[in-house]
Amino acid sequence: MRNDSASRTAQWLPLASLEDMADKEYDVLVVGTGAGGGAMLWRLLERLGGSGKKIGVLERGGLLLPTHVWNIATMSDALADSMFLDAASMPPDFLSPQIYAIGGRTLFWGLAAPRMSLSDLAGWPVPLREMNDYYRLAEKIMAVSAEYTRGSSLEDIVLKRLQGSGYPDAIDAPLAINVEPTKFGVVNSNPFFSSIVWLAEALNAPFDLAVHSRVTEAVTEKGRTVGVCVRTPDGRNAFIKAKNVVLAASTFGSPQILLQSGIEGAAIGRYLTNHSRVMGFGIVRREEFPEVFGPLHIIIPPREDRPYQIQIAGPDGYFKVQKRIQPLQPEWGVAFYGSGRVESRRDNRIELDPADIDEDGVPKLKIRFAYSEKDQAVIDLLLQGVRDAAAAAGIALVAETDRPDAYLLDPGLENHEIGTCRMGVDPQTSATNPYGRIHGVEGLFVADNSVIPTSGTANPTLTTVALALRTADHIVRHRLQA
Repeated sequence: MRNDSASRTAQWLPLASLEDMADKEYDVLVVGTGAGGGAMLWRLLERLGGSGKKIGVLERGGLLLPTHVWNIATMSDALADSMFLDAASMPPDFLSPQIYAIGGRTLFWGLAAPRMSLSDLAGWPVPLREMNDYYRLAEKIMAVSAEYTRGSSLEDIVLKRLQGSGYPDAIDAPLAINVEPTKFGVVNSNPFFSSIVWLAEALNAPFDLAVHSRVTEAVTEKGRTVGVCVRTPDGRNAFIKAKNVVLAASTFGSPQILLQSGIEGAAIGRYLTNHSRVMGFGIVRREEFPEVFGPLHIIIPPREDRPYQIQIAGPDGYFKVQKRIQPLQPEWGVAFYGSGRVESRRDNRIELDPADIDEDGVPKLKIRFAYSEKDQAVIDLLLQGVRDAAAAAGIALVAETDRPDAYLLDPGLENHEIGTCRMGVDPQTSATNPYGRIHGVEGLFVADNSVIPTSGTANPTLTTVALALRTADHIVRHRLQA
């Protein structure tokens, strides 16, 4: 069996063997170590430390990186992109790279962590007061602030231009970057956030973690969860017993497990949603900005007549400079990332393909997704919105040889897919209840992007973390109290 714990002196995270885990019964077993799984583990151990409850974690991938890629001092944008693409697995028919590794996509994510707008949250089955409480907690443990870009002339001048030209609500982007100074000998060695930070904090309490352990099925008996079936890269099977299982295996991975398990649910795998992503690239002249030139990351949030969010970031590959000297050049590139609201539609879905079985004996996914007429109307507004925002910012967009100055990416490439295990109160239109529990199954929960019921326009990671923390508290209160 492949096991990264074979050489204890060479690994940077304590690991358990799958054989040892198979001899135990866990109070909670978390599947996946990305944003949702990492937040779940952190909160469970923060609440349960010293209680004697057994917590286990299973990760499909291995030990890829010990930190967010931008925390590596020798990193460049080109190298980071290359590492991401080398490590990524692309689902069929939906170009959204998946990372199977400790930390998941938080090893490479762009760190923007805005809240969803109140209007986008209004129809959710979670009280706004609770969402605000858990947003605050998520922001605290992810070190989210708007301080990283403040003080740079590039940020300040572009922001003032926007606010004076029709975008008074434009803001310094909230970013998950820890800019706090060292205090009492505690060094912030991983300022760019990934869930590795939570795994490190979780080591203050006992838990078991096995890697290269792909969960293929969640096993239930008489409507109750009893454990999971696991497959290893060398073809071995194991059964891990658990009273509660939390799937945090991604918007594709979690419903794939549920469908393969025969879990009944009219909405499981349905309502696949993302953001429509419009891109534009512009040029700023260095002479327009005094020192310190600095980084740029601004967010234009949605409003009633603007069903989209726009991020403006740059300059070029020097947003997160560490050791490289920024060259003196007259022009610099700035990127515009537009995220449009997309309808949650039942026909957009993932399914198992029984005619195409992978190496673990699991049917591969068939993904069906298309934009609706309403989505297309938002895309048209967003295309013009990016052009208008660039003009207001005093940044000239540049048309590429084979693309116009603003263009739509293929679905999925913004990495914001959600909805395939969406929460709600009606089992016909939702896979989980408002606390992330699969309808009709005791002890089976979901805590990743897939539970988000509607797209809104904001990057989903902060929302996923907030909901995972809320689900963890629910499990502690209602499933683990003796």
